[in-house]
Amino acid sequence: MLSDPLFILATVVCLIVLVILMVGIGVFTKGGETSRKYSNKMMRWRIIAQALAVLAIVLFAWAKSRGN
Repeated sequence: MLSDPLFILATVVCLIVLVILMVGIGVFTKGGETSRKYSNKMMRWRIIAQALAVLAIVLFAWAKSRGN
């Protein structure tokens, strides 16, 4: 399972979501002009990354159910 490319892809994308979330929380807690400027951008990037993570997880589960 650890050598499965879809598993690796799903793991990497989930880690990217985590990093984006942590950076977004940091921007949000900083407040002020920085928060106003970057909060929405970070939220958009997080949503895109989460959609990719869900897609990768679903593809991995589908491939495993088919025996690949």
